[in-house]
Amino acid sequence: MSKRWANRIALGVLWLCGLTTVVVLGAVIVYVFVRGIGQITPEFVFTKPQGVNAEGGIGPTIVATIYVTGLSMLITTPIAVLAAVYLAEYAVQGKLVNAIRFAADTLAGVPSIVMGLFGFAFFVDAIGLGFSVLSGALALSFLTLPIIMRATEEAIRAVPRFIRWGSYGLGASKWQTVSKIVLPAALPRILTGIILAMGRAVGETAVVIFTMGQAVYMPITPLDSGRSMTVHLYTLAMEGINMDAAYGTALLLMAMILFFNLSTRWLAARNRRLKG
Repeated sequence: MSKRWANRIALGVLWLCGLTTVVVLGAVIVYVFVRGIGQITPEFVFTKPQGVNAEGGIGPTIVATIYVTGLSMLITTPIAVLAAVYLAEYAVQGKLVNAIRFAADTLAGVPSIVMGLFGFAFFVDAIGLGFSVLSGALALSFLTLPIIMRATEEAIRAVPRFIRWGSYGLGASKWQTVSKIVLPAALPRILTGIILAMGRAVGETAVVIFTMGQAVYMPITPLDSGRSMTVHLYTLAMEGINMDAAYGTALLLMAMILFFNLSTRWLAARNRRLKG
């Protein structure tokens, strides 16, 4: 076989795989959209579930999802960013740094149901926080920590060295260089990692069902229980009590995750334009 035909066949296989992925994603989006768009009304978005068949809306579940995700990001982001700054700028490369990176990569690969069981055993039971938004946020933090940490470290390492040298040449200290030069330059990619972590947190079910509970009322304080959109969708679909509401919930959830992914792409494109 000539090189030209080998290249054409390989390129055709790659195009086929790519088109298959797009078609499958499009089919899922279209199917959920067709089944769920009829449910998207102001009443569905702003009222709470009622009755044994979960008639009404999903307002409290939307608030609970935003609540637990936002609280998780508040807990995770400072720890992950500071850890990444230490690894990229201050740490002496060696066994300790390699062990920290290995631990972060291992933590990122832990199944979510295992993290949910750990959160239940530690935060809900051992510490005594009970089924609450705080327990769910702390458990989600373990899942999102490695995503933000590794994304931030790579973003900091991508900042050109000559920018640091120029700062040092003007008499700036190490921390002044990192806080006022390096981090602002890496901010778009850091925000990309945070948004990706938020998308992961919004789509989690196993973690929050074991730590936040399934209460359908509106959570007010971090110690209140709540039901996320994923848990509500799981309950509706598995029990088959209201499939129309399940598809409506799935459509809104899919729209939220799609928003996070599109925001990530927009930030990346904006960063390329600013550098170009």
